[in-house]
Amino acid sequence: MTGIHPVDITKEVQTNFINYAMSVIVDRALPDVRDGLKPVQRRILYAMMMEGLASNHKHSKSAGVVGEVIKKYHPHGDAPIYDAMVRLAQWWNLRYPLVDGQGNFGSIDGDPAAAYRYTEARMTKVAEEVLADIEKETIDFKPNFDETTQEPMVLPSAVPNLLINGATGIAVGMSTNVPPHNLTEICNGLLALIENPDLTLDELMQHVPGPDFPTGGRIGRVGIRDAYSTGHASLRVRGKARIDEKNGRSQIIIQEIPYQVNKTSLIQTISAMYKAGKIPDISALRDESDRKDPVRIVVELKRGAIPSLVLNQLYKYTQLQTTYTVINLSIVNGEPRVLPLKDTMQLFLGHRREVVTRRTEYELRKARERAHVLEGMIIALDHIDEVIALIRKSQTTAEARDGLQARFGLTEIQSQAILDMRLQRLTGLEREKLQAEHAELMAIIERLTGILGDERRLWNEIKKEVRQIRDKYGDERRSVITDLEDDISKEDLIAVEDMVITMTRAGYIKRTKLDAFRAQGRGGRGASGGRLREDD
Repeated sequence: MTGIHPVDITKEVQTNFINYAMSVIVDRALPDVRDGLKPVQRRILYAMMMEGLASNHKHSKSAGVVGEVIKKYHPHGDAPIYDAMVRLAQWWNLRYPLVDGQGNFGSIDGDPAAAYRYTEARMTKVAEEVLADIEKETIDFKPNFDETTQEPMVLPSAVPNLLINGATGIAVGMSTNVPPHNLTEICNGLLALIENPDLTLDELMQHVPGPDFPTGGRIGRVGIRDAYSTGHASLRVRGKARIDEKNGRSQIIIQEIPYQVNKTSLIQTISAMYKAGKIPDISALRDESDRKDPVRIVVELKRGAIPSLVLNQLYKYTQLQTTYTVINLSIVNGEPRVLPLKDTMQLFLGHRREVVTRRTEYELRKARERAHVLEGMIIALDHIDEVIALIRKSQTTAEARDGLQARFGLTEIQSQAILDMRLQRLTGLEREKLQAEHAELMAIIERLTGILGDERRLWNEIKKEVRQIRDKYGDERRSVITDLEDDISKEDLIAVEDMVITMTRAGYIKRTKLDAFRAQGRGGRGASGGRLREDD
């Protein structure tokens, strides 16, 4: 037996490629619909939490986070892990960043971040909400790659992260491009959906009118409804610009650029279009961006230029106007699915229902365990002299524990708690504290039992938490949703000017600008309407 077995190479390649494709789709490139995170992003946030890098903790070296992720959770190269971490900190990529970076984390001009040995990071407050209650058995864990520890299969995510931060990713044979949204609007939509699960799309869009990009801009109304009803559509996005007058000349000041457009690349394209003669009326081009104004591009125009015409030319020939393709693809129950807006929101609410249920069950169990211990301690205090005598008479701890159980009908847990009591708990004041704590716990147990036993109360709890997230982190919309023309026509690129048309007897025509057509003065020749041919 040589150990060599002939195989059909076609079947072998098919099998291995399908396994590879599914691995990329499920475990690398696409976000989970519940927490909106890809595996590497989830592992980065979990590693930061385990390192204690909360928003109120001092920043720590990024190299430490990357090393922790490689060591315990993500057996891949350091570069893709650090790139994913950097993106979580960039305000122009995420509407609500999840990493608070200190140092050079790149720029909207496309500049790369500094090496991870130079930068520091910690979680943002929004990221803490993504991880909230993870210690309360709210989600399932699985063994890590070498089975030395556990990692979460999904995060509890009190915020609808997939919708507010969006996602981009290219898998095998499919890609995702979920646009970011405004947190206040999404939370209002979730609350409306809880109140009425049969909400129509048009009713839902009264709360969520469209995407909200971190870089602002203007979004065309056409296509938004298709994106929300089917999960797939194209949207027209424009930057915001205003026209100013300075020293008798007009200038166009670009204040916001379309989402995922590189600012430096935009400026280079404007310059190239001027040199190519596509936008001839530009006299100067400057980038005046700074910390206060992250985007401020000044386009100075020649005298006599028509600003609205130049602006149309910028929309037509540069990335000041782009098309954003919505592909609302995410992992649902281990499978990739393209989802309408309402389905995405309902799946998030289903996740929150499971998290809140499991958290309530955990808190109820802990409250009952504590109440059980307190009941034993109160019994001991009621018979303190007899308890002390029994303990002094016992030769071993086990004998004392068994004696307490037999004499007072206590459980082993209660008996051990009595033996672990400090002497100061024997005072009258401590007894009152124990009784007050027990009464408080009984009220908590009643409330938690009521939540688990009543679906309406459970959803009220979810609604309360959605409102808290909205009120704590909600902000104003940055992108303006408006009516944009389907396309810029040739007429939009031609200046509206007064002209003089001259026609000869033979039918030849010439067009001359009015200000270039001079009337004949005394002794002058005036402007010629056109050259005449013989017999014309």
